[in-house]
Amino acid sequence: MSLDARPAAGVVFFDRREMNALLRLYGQMVAKGEWRDYAIDGLADYAVFSVFRRSQDNPLYRVEKRPALAARQGAWSVVGQGGQILRRGHELAAVLKLFDRERFRVVD
Repeated sequence: MSLDARPAAGVVFFDRREMNALLRLYGQMVAKGEWRDYAIDGLADYAVFSVFRRSQDNPLYRVEKRPALAARQGAWSVVGQGGQILRRGHELAAVLKLFDRERFRVVD
């Protein structure tokens, strides 16, 4: 059994710098009491970082990395709970600024 941490060939995934940015945002939102769980998926066409209010719920937000769209509207997007694209761009940091706004506070 191999304990290699690298994703399989042909799978899109986040690099270390991207994971640091995503986990830093996740930690800030957990400290505020807004997010409680996350999931990471590496698929053939894209990678997804999903955040949850409760682990059994649907994701509140999904941060998606789609390299095929990098030359067009940007590889990065934040997708809301209903599937709408809330922000799209070429840089992860710019896309994550969406969460700096106070209007995205979760209300039970």
